[in-house]
Amino acid sequence: MKQVKGLRVLVLAGLVAVVVAAFVIARTSGPDPVTTTGARYAVTVTADRSAVDIRVDRGEADTVTVAAVMPTMGHAVPEVTARKAAPGHFVAEGDLFRMNGAWELSIRLAGRSGEETLTLNALVTD
Repeated sequence: MKQVKGLRVLVLAGLVAVVVAAFVIARTSGPDPVTTTGARYAVTVTADRSAVDIRVDRGEADTVTVAAVMPTMGHAVPEVTARKAAPGHFVAEGDLFRMNGAWELSIRLAGRSGEETLTLNALVTD
């Protein structure tokens, strides 16, 4: 009887460990993507302290630039040109954000579909 009880405790402890590990992995898997749509383009953006990843979901962009402001703290980041990583995929890298928090991003796209600036809010974390 004691062996069965010990086995149950061991199995329960293993299940708890798996749940905790899954929670930690999910919380540290990176920032959530934000999608926004304009008249010419649609983008999905993921931002962290060192990079902004832009996926062009609609429209054909040749160039993409990113500017950011943190209205609550009075911070602003000059416009940065994103490099083309693949067709429809651009990455802006460097010291883009002074701190973690809520930033307003202006994504300016230009290309065959014309020029448009899309604005979105992103929660930037390490």
